[in-house]
Amino acid sequence: MHLILTEGPYRFYLFSREEQRKHVHVSAPGGEVKIWLEPETAVAKTVNLSNTEVYRILKITESKKEEFSEYWTRHFLRTSEQD
Repeated sequence: MHLILTEGPYRFYLFSREEQRKHVHVSAPGGEVKIWLEPETAVAKTVNLSNTEVYRILKITESKKEEFSEYWTRHFLRTSEQD
């Protein structure tokens, strides 16, 4: 797990060796959500979070989308170079 942002109660992170489509995972008290970054920001999977909380997380993700995408590229470029 590679933590990329903590904002309020939310922790945004990447997992190494996952699927190639850019996405972030977000943990929150009591639940989590996986969010696609491409082709547009969208919920891939949610566990035990209210719609309101998912909406808040989506808004944060949208505002940080470019930054998260850059983290993704750097992280997976670095991990592929280590192989």
